[in-house]
Amino acid sequence: MTNDVVVTRTFNAPRELVYEAWTKPEHFSVWFGTEAVDVPLETLSMDVRVGGAWNAVMVLPDGNKIYWVGEYTEVDPPERLCFTLTDEPESPAGEPIVVVFAEVAGGTEMTLTQPRGDFTQEQVEATILGYNGFFDTMEKLLARP
Repeated sequence: MTNDVVVTRTFNAPRELVYEAWTKPEHFSVWFGTEAVDVPLETLSMDVRVGGAWNAVMVLPDGNKIYWVGEYTEVDPPERLCFTLTDEPESPAGEPIVVVFAEVAGGTEMTLTQPRGDFTQEQVEATILGYNGFFDTMEKLLARP
């Protein structure tokens, strides 16, 4: 059993654009949370540099909110982005998530690796499902002219 949650997607877009989907607030706010969840641009802050902080508020369909915070630990455009992520802002964020962007025929292969931590197998499966929902929305964003 692996200690990591890994999701790989290939997008029909240059890796610079896929990288920007992660680092430009106007793009990130569209896909982070899927089409069913709102991440208002005015709630999003991204200081994309090593040691820089980011935060976002997800507004769920029922009106509840999730407050996300983290810090960038590695920024190597357009190849690699590492950051911490937690929805418990008062607690340490833990080990960073690593996103690697590789050029492949016809586009970009993006691989996200998140430490498994103490997730149960059900939580791992739900996390993968959630990321795939995000990336389905990202794919639509990247397909726009």
